[in-house]
Amino acid sequence: MHLPVVDFQSPTAAADFCQSLHETGFGVLRNHPLSQSLVEGIYAEWLDFFRSDAKNNYAQDPVKFDGYFSPSISETAKNHTQRDLKEFFHIYPWGRYPTEVSDAAQRYYKEGSELAVTLLKWVEAHSPADVKARYAVPLPDMLEGSDHTLLRVLHYPPLSGQEEPGAVRAAAHGDINLLTILPAATEPGLQVLGKDDVWHDVPCDFGLLIVNIGDMLEEASGHYYPSTVHRVLNPTGEGRFKPRISLPLFLHPRRDVVLSERYTVGTYFDERMQELRGSKPKMQ
Repeated sequence: MHLPVVDFQSPTAAADFCQSLHETGFGVLRNHPLSQSLVEGIYAEWLDFFRSDAKNNYAQDPVKFDGYFSPSISETAKNHTQRDLKEFFHIYPWGRYPTEVSDAAQRYYKEGSELAVTLLKWVEAHSPADVKARYAVPLPDMLEGSDHTLLRVLHYPPLSGQEEPGAVRAAAHGDINLLTILPAATEPGLQVLGKDDVWHDVPCDFGLLIVNIGDMLEEASGHYYPSTVHRVLNPTGEGRFKPRISLPLFLHPRRDVVLSERYTVGTYFDERMQELRGSKPKMQ
């Protein structure tokens, strides 16, 4: 499987990007409009935050699912028994936000949400006519008025050698949402499962932007855009001693949006939460 890197500034960027999404479930962009200096600043200050005790002042809300999720309550992917080796903080427009960091992540949330509108316009414009006819409303409109889009700041600590057998940084899973927007992380490890049932490395050069399809867009498009299984491997060699920070933005439509004859966003989300009841919080 080939994952092309698409130049956001290219006159064929939209078509090339959407072709990659259709064929692989992933699209990789360079020369995109998100501020690289902003991303680098977020990575640096949030690494310090995760290394501090301050994070414990924002323990996750078991109802709203905002705040800090420690490794002891981290996710267990569907069909897996071991928790992922990570900790993270959930940022919503209405949620708690640490006073120990700047507003950079909040500004990034806004930038990423604005870029999302452009990318969804691309996806809609390059959907075949029969696929486009399936969308209950234009794809960008699905996000209007939604306060469910989630920015997750993820920290994968260095490996200690004491991890439980079989535990990995992020076990194989698919995302639940519409699209996920992810700047290249501070360290490699992200892989996607191809149609050939082989795991392939996702390009991770610093400055790239990775976008993947979520289950909701797969449902809305009648599976034209596939939600592809992906994972984050444990590092080896010197990489074992390095932390990894990543910054996925999970685009979630309003709960009343119709995805298909079978589901609204709300009913689909609730069904998936029931499936993952034993592995909360799977909020993608």
